[in-house]
Amino acid sequence: DQRKAIFEQRIELMQGEGVAETVADMRHQIIDDIVDTHIPEKAYAEQWDVEGLKKRAQEVLALDLPVEKWAAEEGIAQEEIAERVREAADSTFARKATEFSPDIMRRIEKAVLLQTLDHLWREHIIQLDQLRQVIGFRGYGQRDPLNEYKTEAFALFETLLDRLREAVTGQLMRVELVQEPPELEPVEEIEGHHANPFTGEDEMRDSTGRTPADTRDPNNPASWGRVGRNEACPCGSGKKYKHCHGRFA
Repeated sequence: DQRKAIFEQRIELMQGEGVAETVADMRHQIIDDIVDTHIPEKAYAEQWDVEGLKKRAQEVLALDLPVEKWAAEEGIAQEEIAERVREAADSTFARKATEFSPDIMRRIEKAVLLQTLDHLWREHIIQLDQLRQVIGFRGYGQRDPLNEYKTEAFALFETLLDRLREAVTGQLMRVELVQEPPELEPVEEIEGHHANPFTGEDEMRDSTGRTPADTRDPNNPASWGRVGRNEACPCGSGKKYKHCHGRFA
């Protein structure tokens, strides 16, 4: 039962401390599949699709490998090329892993694997529902609907596993450590008067040209700026400005 197999696999992945071995197996399997597709084991070197292999290595592994150079070597075998691709991928992944702490890398591997598995499984369920509808019509063509469904459902499940290996490998081969820029310390605002270099006016004053009351020094009339004649005198006497210091203005 496909559902049971996936659920058991998911539980095993969640309960395990790490999935490094599973991830490595997936990477090696997808590499072997790619190599087998483009340079079959029993094919002559002249029949190898070297460009196709190079392109797929870039797509899946994010690696630009000298496949043409390897294939041109005298007497090189398919398995030797596959081993070089595996070594290049493992080396690159190991280098990326050193950029993270072991704990963070384990979390990344598990998160990518579980999220990808869940996403592809949901798509697979939809495909199975569609398959049931199609198989129902085939029953009218003198075919056994149950056998037809089992055969094609198994093929879809195999495709699911292939897509899982490729998607997980591709994402992990592209994971990068992003360094956040350091936060700038806030600049403390210095209280006082700031003269505009173009106008010479005090920039601490409001739009009316008056200096805010909390910046005025009662003992220093020079800090008062322009004071309305009916305002309370900044000296703190309680009188209106026009009846206090304003009498001399």
